[in-house]
Amino acid sequence: MIRVLFVCMGNICRSPMAQGVLEQRLNEERLEDRVQVDSAGTHHYHSGDPPDRRGVAAARQRGVEIGGQRARPVRDTDFQEFDLILAMDSDNEQALRAICPPFYSDRIKPVMDFAPDLREREVPDPYYVGGDGFEKVLDMLELCMEELMDELHDRLGGRDTIA
Repeated sequence: MIRVLFVCMGNICRSPMAQGVLEQRLNEERLEDRVQVDSAGTHHYHSGDPPDRRGVAAARQRGVEIGGQRARPVRDTDFQEFDLILAMDSDNEQALRAICPPFYSDRIKPVMDFAPDLREREVPDPYYVGGDGFEKVLDMLELCMEELMDELHDRLGGRDTIA
């Protein structure tokens, strides 16, 4: 089992959308029993809240359901439990690195490392931008998932070995 954690600030916009997009891809490729996905925030102020309704609506238009998720903060145990911890931007990456035990720091990566052809290196927070911001984030995350799925297949032994 490979475990992937997406992290943004409040865990109500970007990271829930990333979780939903990856879960959809895993379901399409029938890998949901081999890869577990979760999301969390570096800040605690939305703990227990559902994702932003605008993000839920934008994701739903693409066939991605995220409404059942609930925000949670990053836990100390996440660094040990997750194989990949993908930060939405440099602020959240720095916050993760500040609390991560050194021997797990190689698990933390910017999610945009999985979209090397995009000029943007950070997923912008759509919270204050509105509807189009959520669409842009989903576009970026969908591109990231292409290369992330390649990485997951490699870790699982390659596409040809997966039934």
